[in-house]
Amino acid sequence: MYCEECQKKPANVHLVKIVNGNKVEKNLCEQCAMKAQDQFGLYFENDFSFPNILGSILQSESFPSLGINVNNMSCDKCGLTYNQFVNSGRLGCDKCYDYFGERLNSLLRRVQGTTSHTGKLPKRSGSQLRHKRELKRLKDQLKQLVAREEYEAAAELRDKIKELERDFKRE
Repeated sequence: MYCEECQKKPANVHLVKIVNGNKVEKNLCEQCAMKAQDQFGLYFENDFSFPNILGSILQSESFPSLGINVNNMSCDKCGLTYNQFVNSGRLGCDKCYDYFGERLNSLLRRVQGTTSHTGKLPKRSGSQLRHKRELKRLKDQLKQLVAREEYEAAAELRDKIKELERDFKRE
């Protein structure tokens, strides 16, 4: 989709303005969006890049409970500092995930709502993972039933879980 103003560049900014129930939507390129700031009552920086957005989220994170000065942290393997990660939005190596782990988990929870992947599974080879997810879901449901003291329903669910586990072992 091209910018609605200049019709030349790809539209990568979607603006919506609602005043007294009247909705105005515009799909603009970065340059035209900068020009339309006053019309929409917005004021933003020139750079819409993902690293800048990620960096602003990371810089707003505080970790006083860890008692660590984040600015002095760097990965033991590649030497990437936390500030370099904030500025680039990219980790340097596989060990960065372990080294910056708690900060990354906090960020993922905030941005995505979870720290585990729940995407699509391949139909052919995903049956084991689907089975494990179903068991986990049922076990979580069982905990909730026990917490609410609904023991009869919990016993039925427990039996269902045992049956599924037996079936899984047979496969």
